[in-house]
Amino acid sequence: MAKTRILQAETPALEWARQAAIVIGASLFVALCAKITLPLPFTPVPLTLQNFGVLFVGLTLGSRRGFAALLVYLAEGAAGLPVFSPLGPGGIAQILGPTGGFLMAYPFVAFLAGWIMERGKASFLRAAMGGLVAEMALFLGGLSWLAMQTHSLQQAMRWGLYWFVFAEIIKIFLAAGGTTAGRRALKLQA
Repeated sequence: MAKTRILQAETPALEWARQAAIVIGASLFVALCAKITLPLPFTPVPLTLQNFGVLFVGLTLGSRRGFAALLVYLAEGAAGLPVFSPLGPGGIAQILGPTGGFLMAYPFVAFLAGWIMERGKASFLRAAMGGLVAEMALFLGGLSWLAMQTHSLQQAMRWGLYWFVFAEIIKIFLAAGGTTAGRRALKLQA
C-alpha cells in the first residue's frame, strides 16, 4: 500500500520529466538535422535537413510538444549553442540573418503540422497533408523575411524558394513516412 502511494506521488513528476526529455531530445534532433547542410553558391540560404527535422518533430510529437521543442531549439541557438546550420554565423546573428524568417517560423510550423495530425486518425496521407500545409507556412515566413531584407519579393523567391521546392517535397514524404514509427517508438498519444 505504501509503495503504491509512493508510485502515485512520483507519477506526475516522472511524466513531466519524460515529456521534458522528449521535448529537449526533439530539439537536439533538429540540431543534428541542421548539421546536414549543402551550401548553394547562388543563395545565402543553404539546403539542409533542418526543415525535415521540424516537420518530423511536429508530426510526431503533436502541436504542443512540437511547438515547445522548437522554442527550446531557438533558445539554444540564441544562447550561442551550435545548433543551427554550420554555414551561418550562429546565435542571434543567424536568427536575424537571411535564414531568420525560416528559423523564427519553426515553432509555428511544428505546431501546425502537429495540429493537423491531431485532427483525425494518424495516417501517411494526413501526415503528408500536414507537412505540406506546414511547409507553406514555413516558406511564407522565410520568404517574407527575405523580402524585407532584400527589399524585393523576386530576389527573396530566387534565394529562398525555387531551388528548394523539389527537396522540400522529398522531406515532406520522408517526415510523413517516419511519423507513425516515431510515435510508436515514443509511445505517444496526441
